[in-house]
Amino acid sequence: MSLVVLGLSHHGAPLPLLESVALDPEARTALEAALLRSTHLTEVVVLSTCNRTEVYAECLTFHGALTDITAALAEACSVERSALQPHLFVHYQERGIAHIFSVAAGLDSMAVGEAQIVGQVRRSLARAQREGHVGPALNAVLQQALRVAKRVHTETDIDLVSGSLVQAGLSRAVAALGPLSDLSVLVVGAGGMGALAAATAARAGARTVVVANRNHDRARSVAERVGGTAMPLSRLDAALAEADVVISSTGAPARVVQVDHVRDALAARDGRPQVYVDLALPHDVDLAVADLPGATRVGLGELGEDLADTGSAPQVTEAIDLVTAEVAAYLVTRSAEAVAPTVTALRSHASVLVEEELLRLERRMPDLTAAERAEVRHSVQRVVDKLLHTPTVRVKELARDGQGGSYARALSELFDLDPRDVSLVSAPPVMTGDEG
Repeated sequence: MSLVVLGLSHHGAPLPLLESVALDPEARTALEAALLRSTHLTEVVVLSTCNRTEVYAECLTFHGALTDITAALAEACSVERSALQPHLFVHYQERGIAHIFSVAAGLDSMAVGEAQIVGQVRRSLARAQREGHVGPALNAVLQQALRVAKRVHTETDIDLVSGSLVQAGLSRAVAALGPLSDLSVLVVGAGGMGALAAATAARAGARTVVVANRNHDRARSVAERVGGTAMPLSRLDAALAEADVVISSTGAPARVVQVDHVRDALAARDGRPQVYVDLALPHDVDLAVADLPGATRVGLGELGEDLADTGSAPQVTEAIDLVTAEVAAYLVTRSAEAVAPTVTALRSHASVLVEEELLRLERRMPDLTAAERAEVRHSVQRVVDKLLHTPTVRVKELARDGQGGSYARALSELFDLDPRDVSLVSAPPVMTGDEG
C-alpha cells in the first residue's frame, strides 16, 4: 500500500473555492466513509481548515485512488470536478509524508508557524480513529507528524515570528482606527481561533474584550481567561454597536454578521468607524460590509498578503531544517520496518530447515549422545548463521538508503518466502526432546 495526499489550499486555490470545499466534522466523516467504499483505498483522514481541505489516504492503486478521491470530494462539496481539478495538488509516498509533517508543524499555513493547525490535525485523527477510518499506516504517519510539530514549537523560535492571522488583523485595525489601547474588541465565536483572538487582543492591550458565542458558558470561559466579558450571540446587534474592532471566526455555515446588522451598528455609533476581521471559512462577515461608509472588512485574502514575507525568517528556516531531518529519519525507520518481516521470515525458514535436518539425523543415527547431538546442532546453526548474515545485514543497509524493498522482494523470491505468512513469521522453532 502507498500514501497519497490530495487536496487544495491557500497556495493555489482562490478563497471562494476554498470556502466551497470547507467541510465541518460531520461532512468530513461522511466523505471518509464514502471514500472507504472505494476498492482503491484502505485508510482515509480528511483535514479541513480555514485555508485547506486535504485527503490523506492509503491506497492500493494510485490512479484509481486519485479518480475516486477527486470525484468524492467534488460531490461532497457540490463543486464541479472541472472547477476543482485545476487547483488540486497531489503528493505521493515520501513527498506526502513530508507534506503532512510540514502541515502539522504550521510551515504550510497562511500564517507560517501558527500553532492552531496542530490541534486541528490531532482532532481530525482522533475523529477518524473513533469512526474506524484510519489504520496502522496513516495512524503512524500522523502520530509522528504531531510529535514533530511539538518539537518544532518547543525546540525552535518559530512562535516568535509566526505572524498570526489575529495579529495581522489587529495591525490592520490599528492602522485604520488608532492605538489598540483606545479600542473595544468584540470576538464572535469561542472556538480555538476565537479563544486565540481574545487572548491576542487582550495581550496586545485592547481597551476591552467582549466574547459573543452561541454557547454562553463557553463564551464566559474564554472571556474570564483574558479578563474580558461574555454575552450570548442573541445580543450580537447591541454588541456590534459598541465594538470598534470585530473579529469573527465561528465556523457557522451561514453569515453571522449581516450587512444590515453592520449598517444599524454604524448608525448607532454616530459616524465612528469600525474594522471587521473575518477569520472564518466559510466567511462570517457579509462581503457587502466592505461597501458601507465607515466600515472596513478584512478577510483571509488580505491577511494572507500581509503575512506573505514571514516564511523567509531565520526561525522558519530553523524549523524547516528540523522537519526535513525528521522526515528523513522517519523514512529510514519505515524502510527498516518494511523489510523486517522478510528478515524474520528468512530466519524462521532457516530455523525450520535446521530442525527438519536434525530430526532426520536423529532418526538415522539414534545412538548419538546428547553431547554429540549438541555439537552437530551448534555446527549446523553456525553454518546457517554465516550464510544468512550477509543478506540480512545488506537488506537492512539498503533499507536505510531507501532501496530495501526490491532487495527484500528478491530474497522472498529466491527463498520462496511469504512475509505475510503468520505461521512462518511468528511460530517458534521446532524443539527436539533434548532441548528445554
